Parts: sequence; structure tokens; C-alpha cells
Amino acid sequence: MIWNLGSINADNFYFVPHLPAPGETLAATAFQQGLGGKGANMSVAAARAAARVQHIGAVGRDGRWARDRLLEYGVEVQHIAVVGAPTGHANICVDGAGENNIVLLPGANHEIDERMIGAALAEASPGDLLIMQNETSGQVFAARTANTLGLRVIYAAAPFSAEAVERVLEFVDLLVLNAVEAEQLGAALGLSIEQLPVDEIVVTLGAEGCKWVSNKDKTAKTFAAYPVTAVDTTGAGDTFTGYLAASLDRGLPMAEAIDLAMRAGALMVTRQGTADVIPDLKDIQDHDFG
Repeated sequence: MIWNLGSINADNFYFVPHLPAPGETLAATAFQQGLGGKGANMSVAAARAAARVQHIGAVGRDGRWARDRLLEYGVEVQHIAVVGAPTGHANICVDGAGENNIVLLPGANHEIDERMIGAALAEASPGDLLIMQNETSGQVFAARTANTLGLRVIYAAAPFSAEAVERVLEFVDLLVLNAVEAEQLGAALGLSIEQLPVDEIVVTLGAEGCKWVSNKDKTAKTFAAYPVTAVDTTGAGDTFTGYLAASLDRGLPMAEAIDLAMRAGALMVTRQGTADVIPDLKDIQDHDFG
């Protein structure tokens, strides 16, 4: 069972002829709304990877559709609260060249309190997994509680903050971050990846694949990326993490879990969108990666 203390956002895409300048009023040529937020993306990915996922989060009264959408995608939503703050959302302007700018409102994601988290994790069992990202409140309490209850804690260090990582690091069993984040964390803490007090670390390298460092076993292994033509990289990292967690929850060895997660991430970048287009296991099995 996977428990995900995760953000839920409405992704509002405005397609514009060019990115607006300061003070400019610009008419969008099209609009599209989708389900997003790193937490929601990871929950959907894990559910599509055949894991049972319970999402811990919050939406505003304007966001009941997002909770319903997660339920449609196979995510359990009993612990998604409806709060007074508006649902988190990202307003994204995209120009003809694919460049964008984004205004993000955390909203209800920062209204998650210890009572909500405690009520959810009280139903967890030793051996379950807890996933977290840096888009909600309550991370330290959740990580400490999960660690005490015997859950395995997976932390995706994005959006990156060295301070946020440092606060939860002692409770984390698996740390997932990209190459830039790994470099920034090392500089902030004065430690190499191999010196961090975390059993397992996965560093994603984009088109270069990824690296797995097992400080528990004192080993390291690199994985080459699968060749695909990228259309949109949004949500690819979240898809990777969700599939990785689901694969580990289903008992796959780490190397096999990483390989499946890389296939999912590779297929995700060939699609336009976020949570709504995350591939399922059959999509991956049917795709020829060459």
C-alpha cells in the first residue's frame, strides 16, 4: 500500500502568441485545464502501475472535480479534505515555441495539518510506503510518523529546497532527485551523494538516464535512457517516481523497478499534458522502445 502526502493542482494552460510583457494585456488563443501537482501526478502514476494508492491532501470547494478525477484514475481519496482555501493551481502561459511562464498558488496544499495526516497514517501498516514532495505542509510530521510506524519513506526533492530536504533526511529511506538538485544538496550540506545518511538514492539525469546509489550496500549503478522523441517533459519526473514507488511496493528489485520507471518516464515525454496522460502498464508493455 502506498500513502502519498501530495499536492493537488489545477493546471490552467493559456496558449498565447508570445509570453506577455510587464503591463501587457494579451488574448489567449486557446485554454486547457488539467489535473496536476506533483503529488497528484505521482498518485496517478502509481495507480496506473498497479499499486493501491491512498492520497493524503486537500482541495478547496472549487476542487471537488480534482478529487473525483483522482478517483476515476484509481486513486483512493478518503483522506483528501475539502478546506476553505482555494484549490492549488498553476496558471501557465505557453507560446508557439513551447516556452512558458507559470504563476503557482499553493492554496489548499498548504492547509494540510497534522490531524489530517495522523488520521490517514493511523490506517497504515508496517511495510507500507509513504511518498512526499515539497509542495505541501506537514512533511516533517508525516515523515517522522511514518518512520515510527515502520513505513518506508520516499522523498522526491522537488520543488527543490536544501532546507526542506535536510529537515526530513533522517527519516528518508529512498531519496529521488535530479542532477541539479543533487549538486545543490551536496553543496548545501557539504556532503557527496555517497555520504548522505540515506539508504537508497536515485538521481535522474534526463536524456542521460539515471544513477542509483545504494549507500546501504555501498554500490552504484547507472541506467541508460530509452530513446524517444520528446514532446513535453512536464510530469515525466513525477511519472518516474510514481512508477518506482509502485514497483517497489509490488516487490520488484530496485534495478527492475528503476527500469520500469524509466520506460514510463520515457513514454510520458512523448505526450502533451500531465496527470491525465500518464501511461498505464499496458501502454508500456505495448510500446516498442527499440
